[in-house]
Amino acid sequence: MDSEAPPTLSLVSVLSLLGCSLQLLVAALLTHRYGGRSSKTDWWILLWLFYDVIVHLTLEGPFVYMSLVGTVETSEGPLAELWKEYGKADSRWLVSDPNIVSLEILTVVLDSLLALLLIHAVLNDKYYRHFLQITLSVCELYGGWMTFCPDWLLGSPHLDTSNPLYLWVYLVFFNGLWVLVPVLLLVQSWLCLQSLHAVKEDRASAQRKKL
Repeated sequence: MDSEAPPTLSLVSVLSLLGCSLQLLVAALLTHRYGGRSSKTDWWILLWLFYDVIVHLTLEGPFVYMSLVGTVETSEGPLAELWKEYGKADSRWLVSDPNIVSLEILTVVLDSLLALLLIHAVLNDKYYRHFLQITLSVCELYGGWMTFCPDWLLGSPHLDTSNPLYLWVYLVFFNGLWVLVPVLLLVQSWLCLQSLHAVKEDRASAQRKKL
């Protein structure tokens, strides 16, 4: 019996990955343009936030549109081909799955707005920065959980994990980014708020000593 041929990258796969790289390049250019005076930590946070907004608006936005007027499976065009490629890993994205579309509407509208406001807050050192950062991170984590948990509970009938490209790049890497980075942002907010509270306690202690 002939052994199964190893998976290869199709032209659509390559172009899709190049498109994602281009989005990251645009995010880096925007960060360089607007975040030049930020701290090193905030520079990386801004890079993520710009990338986050770009992905939500230029990839997930068109997905929502295609899903509301029809399905990805019946749509045509470069972005439709990109989503058809991702749909090989998770078939729910091809057929306007109500759970997926509902989450993506929330992501495109709410998460994009929160990310834009957070960019403004980071660049201008606003007092509400960490409120937005925590809110956005929780929203991103909730979106990831509700994207996959319902399918896991059914035994993952819509996920194709037999192909390493689909499993490790499409499903694990790209979705994992929206788990890892929000968790890191939550930790960073925790540490900053902890530091601010320590400063407040030190000032209060100093005031008590003067009395």
